[in-house]
Amino acid sequence: MVFIGLFFCILRYPKAALYYAFTGLDLWYKKLIPSLLPFMILSGMMIRMQLTGGFVRWFKPVLGPLLGLSKNGIYATIIGFLCGFPMGARTIAELMENRMLSRKEGEYLLAFINNIGPAYFCGFVLPLLQIDRPFPYLFGMYGLPFFYGVMLRHTFYRNVNFPEYEKSEEKPMMNVLQALDESIRAGLIGIAGLGGYMILFNLFLLPIRLLFGQMATYLAPIFEISGGLAGLKNRLPFYSLICLPFGGISCIAQTYGCISKTGLSLQRYTFHKIVLTLLTALYYMFLFGLSS
Repeated sequence: MVFIGLFFCILRYPKAALYYAFTGLDLWYKKLIPSLLPFMILSGMMIRMQLTGGFVRWFKPVLGPLLGLSKNGIYATIIGFLCGFPMGARTIAELMENRMLSRKEGEYLLAFINNIGPAYFCGFVLPLLQIDRPFPYLFGMYGLPFFYGVMLRHTFYRNVNFPEYEKSEEKPMMNVLQALDESIRAGLIGIAGLGGYMILFNLFLLPIRLLFGQMATYLAPIFEISGGLAGLKNRLPFYSLICLPFGGISCIAQTYGCISKTGLSLQRYTFHKIVLTLLTALYYMFLFGLSS
């Protein structure tokens, strides 16, 4: 019924539908492709050539004791935090598909490493909200998920050992050209899928606008974070900041697209996103309370 309703909304309001679809397409083309596609290709090559162990050796002395991860788990953590959503989920999926990460470790990592990327956060969100002192907000965006991961490791996952996979036995190491070809193909398919999600969920803002009027501006980030924040601008910074950890229903759907073949639970991932959103809300209530 939802998709039938959207179909008729597009037919009834073609100009408005074109605007929302173009907004999603524009954000995908200008923000997502240049910031994400190169990392998709490079990360795919490192995984296929089984070079992740050497990449993380400098980080293991710190992240090893804190998170108790395997080398490949540390690699996924670094990529997830540095490259941003949905590279965390995508990297976990690629490592699992190449038999380089256990399902239990993938489940644990998915709880906290799949976040909005720092390039997006610093280049789009902070200027949009007119924030000129970024450190407290960077901690809210990345420090809280990291310490949430530490907390999970030392509570619910404290008795779990994550095995090391030095090399994939079932999928042998590829040469450079083979890894490059497969990584480019996979990256293009992945980035095209993300574009489809962004366009579709921006189109969902049309029936929401028709049903809720101006209130739709405030509901938009719950559905599609980029278009929603662009519509809000800097009117409600607190609300915008607490929407970011959840990422919107579009991001949840995109994550499903990344992990659908791994057997990882989308429901469990969504639960952790809700918990992180609540923790972020408490953090910013405290932060904004101190500054008032």
